[in-house]
Amino acid sequence: MTNKPHSHAQWSSRIAFLLAAVGSSVGLGNIWKFPYMTGESGGGAFVLVYLVCILLIGLPILMSEWLLGRLGQKNPISTMNRIAGRLKRSKAWVLIGVGGILAAWLILSFYSVIGGWALAYIRYSATATFTSLDGDSVGALFSNLLGSPGLLLLWHSLFMVLTIAIVAGGVAGGLERAAKILMPALAVLLLVMVGYAATTGSFEAGLDYLFNPDFSRLDSDVILAAMGHAFFTLSLGMGIMMAYGSYLSDDVNIGRTALTVVVLDTIIALAAGMAIFPIVFANGLDPAAGPGLIFQTLPLAFGSMSGGVIFGTLFFVLLVFAAWTSAISLLEPIVEWLEEKTPLSRLQSALVAGAATWLLGIATVLSFNDWSALTFFGMTVFDLLDYVTSKIMLPLTGLATIVFVGWFMGRDEVRAQLNMSGMAFAWWRFSARFIAPIGVAIVFVYNLIH
Repeated sequence: MTNKPHSHAQWSSRIAFLLAAVGSSVGLGNIWKFPYMTGESGGGAFVLVYLVCILLIGLPILMSEWLLGRLGQKNPISTMNRIAGRLKRSKAWVLIGVGGILAAWLILSFYSVIGGWALAYIRYSATATFTSLDGDSVGALFSNLLGSPGLLLLWHSLFMVLTIAIVAGGVAGGLERAAKILMPALAVLLLVMVGYAATTGSFEAGLDYLFNPDFSRLDSDVILAAMGHAFFTLSLGMGIMMAYGSYLSDDVNIGRTALTVVVLDTIIALAAGMAIFPIVFANGLDPAAGPGLIFQTLPLAFGSMSGGVIFGTLFFVLLVFAAWTSAISLLEPIVEWLEEKTPLSRLQSALVAGAATWLLGIATVLSFNDWSALTFFGMTVFDLLDYVTSKIMLPLTGLATIVFVGWFMGRDEVRAQLNMSGMAFAWWRFSARFIAPIGVAIVFVYNLIH
């Protein structure tokens, strides 16, 4: 394949870029995983460890991906090829771009299936399906959804159509427009849910569960979990932030913008916990319900409480918005690569990439029912895709990224791109060269043996 003439788009403003980057970071993990991990791992103590980890590990890698994207002004593969060539470094560094785009494709293939669950639950909640159901019935509802390949395929297909429709519009007409609508809408929905949670009578219990520091519960497993989540929550190692960085103008301060993204991502995750746990406690439910909290435990609460149809529907709309913004960002680096390296237009690239992702997603759909007995190394297709991407591909790609920028790029060029000097740059460089690589390597080894 050869490059075709291509006028590289740019974000219209720092705010547009900021909203898109936050949209990529805010996903299903913010709405469920982070609050759950916080509550189970020492509350405020876990939050403190997480913030330290995100500053020392997540932030340097995020800034590195944006830096590379802005320098390369191309898709992640071409960006790494261009920069490595200019610096006379090994062409093997292009694998950073290859690994990122491949990981994004694999992740979106099963992420869209989970996004489809959220779409299905909007319908269930809006039609009062949860009303008067007991625990067994709500569990059966979820099991029946997973057991029906036709239903799962329908919702998976709808979610992918929504995602393709946005990405096909390009940077200004698609990514920016979606970010400017979906992110404020998500924030409003979240505030409404927090406001409702404050009326349940268990708001204080929810806040205590989330924020009361219990340092006795901090052990090596909790600290490593915080390190891992600090890395994954920012959409690192997937080519996303490098692709977004390629549309970034030179006048945007990478460090300041990255810090803003980190702060907003954390605020949204904590606000989700403030919305969820008071409802859980008010209804006498188990806050440690794990993955079933959203699709089994909370529907039980919505079905029995006053206003449950309205607030249950709002919650699942919120969940879809969070999944949608992340899915858009996962599809973008694939589409950018196709658009730049093939004769395909933006629309055609989005359709081809989306169709390929949708087809692979069918394997995940079937892994919950007809193919549930088909396993690889004891894992279903869904479990295998999740394991290979989250525990192998993303850490290795993120590790290679920070090592390349920290050790193989010129100090002066990096400092100029980041627009940092003095102690701030010294902190970043030390983190990029030592703390972040060691931290990611530890998380990678830990994930492999657990």
